[in-house]
Amino acid sequence: MDRRTSGILLHPTSLPGPGPSGTLGADARAFVAFLEAAGQGLWQMLPLGPPAASDSPYMATSAFAMNPLLLDAEELVARGWLDGAVLATCPHAGTSSDFDAHATWQREQLLPALVKGFTEGATDADRAALEAFEAASHWLHDFALFETIGARHGAGLWQAWPIALRDRHAEALAAFAAAEAPAIAAVKLVQFAVDAQWQAVRAAANRAGIRIVGDIPIFVGLHSADVWVERSLFELDASGQPAFVAGVPPDYFSEVGQRWGNPLFDWTASEATGHRWWKQRVRACLRQADMVRIDHFRGFESYWAIPAEAPDARSGSWRPGPGRPFFDALRNELGELPIIAEDLGIITPAVEELRDGLQLPGMKILHFAFSGGDDHPYLPHNYPVRCVAYTGTHDNDTTAGWYATCPAAEADHARRYFGIDGADIAWQLLEGLWRSPALLALVPAQDLLSLGSEERMNRPGSAVGNWCWRLRDGALDAGVAARLRELSHRYGRS
Repeated sequence: MDRRTSGILLHPTSLPGPGPSGTLGADARAFVAFLEAAGQGLWQMLPLGPPAASDSPYMATSAFAMNPLLLDAEELVARGWLDGAVLATCPHAGTSSDFDAHATWQREQLLPALVKGFTEGATDADRAALEAFEAASHWLHDFALFETIGARHGAGLWQAWPIALRDRHAEALAAFAAAEAPAIAAVKLVQFAVDAQWQAVRAAANRAGIRIVGDIPIFVGLHSADVWVERSLFELDASGQPAFVAGVPPDYFSEVGQRWGNPLFDWTASEATGHRWWKQRVRACLRQADMVRIDHFRGFESYWAIPAEAPDARSGSWRPGPGRPFFDALRNELGELPIIAEDLGIITPAVEELRDGLQLPGMKILHFAFSGGDDHPYLPHNYPVRCVAYTGTHDNDTTAGWYATCPAAEADHARRYFGIDGADIAWQLLEGLWRSPALLALVPAQDLLSLGSEERMNRPGSAVGNWCWRLRDGALDAGVAARLRELSHRYGRS
């Protein structure tokens, strides 16, 4: 956070394109070009890991691997790793992402053809790059094992695998790896390929003066390679089951709280290792992004522990987190951390003290600003310079949807505060945010198009219908870019 700038929140799976969900191909490069044309300096996204069955990027099967669905097939053809005939078998794009169709096609059509194409068409330099990627990725072999064992033993959690594999008996893992060597190698090849595509996109963004804002969820999924491999770092019983799980108490989003279901960290065990796994995790994320938002930052001060058998979050209780010593340990090895603290929800003075003591920027959400008086911390005149301001995030309604459904008093407050009529509410609030003191300001892509509630990304507390919003091809056109560039130039963010 060294200069006043702005940007757009858009997850790569929401990019347009010819296939069932967004990839890291031509449309990702086109979005970088749009950001540059619009005078923007930031591209923020959600976590890039491979989502588990819920499709949520916040519940991934690895904290290190990338989502294989981001792999762009057309680029593989251009590199000579894929027969172009495979493209004709790909399901056509819809108005929203179809992750199931994409995963099925990738598994049944793309992956066999990629393995064949790479085996026959890769250059010596390609093979050397794959070997270097494998050598540099400490997590890769275990992740490939995890994915392959899961494919062979059904869609259930790893706790239901045969005990020798569940508990990582060395002889059983070695025998499985030998028997399934081609499948394991295929998982590694996909990770190598999607990483190479992502690094190319990121390099193009950086050349255009655009920084990537990544996202680290504080917790990881129970069904993940991380928990399977690093079981001692989590609060689990002998069979790998948690007695307590993560979530948050009742809040703005839900009257019964949110029961996320992630296992809790054993922070004492983590500290005994010098927080080794966390250092690896942050280092890996900063290889993908220029700065990173830590989701649920308040969990490092204290976190909500919910009995695993509870149906919702109301019966949970607060427990102390690792606090300042944890971040000091990270900084001692990794240096200064370009972190944004997601400090939404129930925030106490102790959480603010941790954030401010680390000199980390927090988040301000404009939609929340109009339910109180002139001292409300989310009103722009109260923003500190060191913060990141949003109209809303992926968890909020769109601005047009918020305005259409919020209490009449809040809508009136917003109009009076900004001196607007509300006729073009998404852009009127965007302009109010852009002129705020906040060094960084971001807007979800939906707000640039004044889209309504039906186009939101996520509804917290709802288990279905999330994460599949998709940008229409050509929607972010030259007119939108020019309008955003003019506002960004006017308020010193271009």
